[in-house]
Amino acid sequence: MKITIEGADQDFAEKLVALAAAHGAELTVATVDTGWTVERATRYLRSLTAGARRFAEMVVVDGDGYLDADRLRAALGKLNGPTVALSRAVPRGVREGWWPEGISAPITPVYDPDNPSWHKNIAYEMASENVPVFRSAIAALATGRGTSTAPEPPAPWSGAAPSAFDVPPGWYATDAVPRAVLDESGTGAGSDRNSGQE
Repeated sequence: MKITIEGADQDFAEKLVALAAAHGAELTVATVDTGWTVERATRYLRSLTAGARRFAEMVVVDGDGYLDADRLRAALGKLNGPTVALSRAVPRGVREGWWPEGISAPITPVYDPDNPSWHKNIAYEMASENVPVFRSAIAALATGRGTSTAPEPPAPWSGAAPSAFDVPPGWYATDAVPRAVLDESGTGAGSDRNSGQE
């Protein structure tokens, strides 16, 4: 029998294994690390649009994990685009296998506690344990180091480029228009000499 439990903390897993052992059963609990690592954070930031990446950098660097929404609006304008990109990045990463299911969104909105019925975001925050991880990822992207999972830049084209002054194929140097090939097979394909006989 195989039992899979996802999202359990270490304490729960230890108690579950002890319970199974008390009843003579053999149980293995595999835990999935759903925390943010520098590699995951780098990939997350790289997958964002430019505006969303700037948004994340401001929350991490300028706000040290907490930044007022008004300050973000002053720098970026409307926040709809960046926040949509941020919210779609985590599920996309799960689908692509970049990080496990159950990983938390690194940046979350802070709602106005004085007006709970109207969800106006007053700030955006990141968990304090993720701030140094994302700082390292931002630094890696800024220096161009990235991670081993970064796509390689395309190789430069090594072929010889034709000159703009070269004569195009099918032309002679003295031609004003390309030479047409005369159809001598008698089928009339490509000519209009039989058009008057119809």
